[in-house]
Amino acid sequence: MYKDIATPVRTKEILEKYGFSFKKSLGQNFLIDPNILRNIVSHANLTENSGAIEVGPGIGALTEHLAREAKKVVSFEIDQRLLPVLEDTLSPYDNVKIVHSDILKADVAQVIEEEMPGIEDIMVVANLPYYVTTPILMKLLNDRLPIRGFVVMMQKEVADRITAKPGTKAYGSLSIAIQFYVTAEIAMVVPKTVFMPQPNVDSAVIRLIKHENPPVKVIDEDFLFEVSRASFAQRRKTILNNLQNGLVNGKQNKELILKALEEAGIEPSRRGETLSIQEFGKLADCLYPHFCVRQ
Repeated sequence: MYKDIATPVRTKEILEKYGFSFKKSLGQNFLIDPNILRNIVSHANLTENSGAIEVGPGIGALTEHLAREAKKVVSFEIDQRLLPVLEDTLSPYDNVKIVHSDILKADVAQVIEEEMPGIEDIMVVANLPYYVTTPILMKLLNDRLPIRGFVVMMQKEVADRITAKPGTKAYGSLSIAIQFYVTAEIAMVVPKTVFMPQPNVDSAVIRLIKHENPPVKVIDEDFLFEVSRASFAQRRKTILNNLQNGLVNGKQNKELILKALEEAGIEPSRRGETLSIQEFGKLADCLYPHFCVRQ
């Protein structure tokens, strides 16, 4: 048996050996509790025929646990200083590929095609850098990757917003943008004490499983997200007010917005947080002929 990377003693040894210093700008916080890592991986339900995609492997703490469960692990690491560290710490595992790349610029679909031929069950499992959690998730969702879903760690506050239900304080345009593609649930809350260095906030692991079909069929997905963003611009304002302020030429076209709200069966005095994703879908389709300016 190999010694786990994610213990305080082993992590310190590795960092000292390579003279590694944390870069705040890259949001580097390494997990130092093997039990939590095992727990994260268990939520992904991987088998020996699964593939795992990881973002920001750090020194390989989560990577090695994925390598023990999955057929193939592909990890995207942006920090060049970590490449020799990973080569060392992950040397016992021949089913890991480290890609030195910014995940936001990478062609992930092509990497999957090259590195995971014949693997049909693929999950994204990662401790995401907190400062780019949302852009990473949205990119991987918009790329329409051949994956089953995600088990990812992030700031608890962001996890609450992603998994929020209508009528709650945390519910907003991010909830809609993510839940359009996946079912979302918090799998576990992770205290800040199990990281090195300790972040200022607690974290949560969320489990996102792709829908076979979106919960609502719309004319234009991007326009649905535009409408939802506009509807939450000022949470205390009514949906009518927010749409007038948020849509292109909305102020001059109050009557068209009122007509669309009526067609969708939505009271103009309601607030964005009370609308379900289905209601937003209906509303977006009613507004589309008047306000979607894309060619």
